[in-house]
Amino acid sequence: MTEAQSAWLVRAGKSGERDQLALQAGVVGGGFNAVPDLTNVATREAMVAMVRQSYPDDPNGKVSNFAGQLWALRSRIKVGDLVVLPLKTTSQVALGIVTGGYQYVADPDPSRRHLIKVEWRRVDVPRTAVHQDLLYSLGAFMTVCQIKRNDGAWRLAQVLATGSDPGPRAETMDAAAEEEAIVAGTPDSTSVGIDLEQVARDQIQSYVATRFAGHGLPDLVAAVLRAEGFFTQVAPPGPDGGIDVFAGKGPLGLDSPRLIVQVKSSPTPVDVKVIRELHGVLSTHGAEQALLVAWGGVNKVARQELRSQFFRVRVWDAEDLLSAVLRNYEKLGEKLRTELPLKRIWALVEE
Repeated sequence: MTEAQSAWLVRAGKSGERDQLALQAGVVGGGFNAVPDLTNVATREAMVAMVRQSYPDDPNGKVSNFAGQLWALRSRIKVGDLVVLPLKTTSQVALGIVTGGYQYVADPDPSRRHLIKVEWRRVDVPRTAVHQDLLYSLGAFMTVCQIKRNDGAWRLAQVLATGSDPGPRAETMDAAAEEEAIVAGTPDSTSVGIDLEQVARDQIQSYVATRFAGHGLPDLVAAVLRAEGFFTQVAPPGPDGGIDVFAGKGPLGLDSPRLIVQVKSSPTPVDVKVIRELHGVLSTHGAEQALLVAWGGVNKVARQELRSQFFRVRVWDAEDLLSAVLRNYEKLGEKLRTELPLKRIWALVEE
């Protein structure tokens, strides 16, 4: 990816309903169900007219917003550009390179018609591998928008190449901020509504990764399991034979289900070897089930292996652990709540 190429955020549905279509068919886009074929729409003005015709009762702001996103999909995204797709179904991020321009597909499902071709290069980048300032850009509500802020295009290219975000280059920050200020008032600006819930979750995950680094993460996992009714024992620091937490039901932890838990705090996805080793030691410890807490999630091969271990092994990535923390927060104990201070807020739902 050269400096002249652009990076684009393109979503696959509010709940990730098109995630698998995107990854399996090598495409991205969709949505905008009421809008017909855009192949012959040659100007931005014509795009606005088309969207207005498709959504006659909607306010001008929404029409302009939709038109800007569709114009990007139709004409601004170029072959060779980088595309980032936050995956709702795995809490990971997919990155690829555009290989073909806009195409209208006459699919019976109207949400699968406005597409561009993509060659996916990475499909299992954990959100924890991306710094918080860039995650803000990935939290935009828009289905399609360009990533410019905080040296985003260059950094996403580095994530594509290496799997991790190096942060912004210092020499680009002033110019990027100036450019962002210039485009902030334009219809194609990336300064749009932000998914506050996702931003908050990303911030909490970043805090947990720092505050509970090392052996602190097994302690947090054990606290969550205790809140869910298990008796737990955390293995002491040092060689642990691959097991960090033992958990079982009953007053002494001797009743079923009996769990062994392995905690991997690395921000990179774990491979299939870890899954197989964990399954292999189940009987050694007299356990019936195993939980792998993999902060960076698992890679594609490991995910396939897990299908054959459905009733024996479960995986929590950073997002799953956070969900478990939030649903049990009031039961975690005063000491832990002091270490992880959170409060519940109300926010307006943006459509």
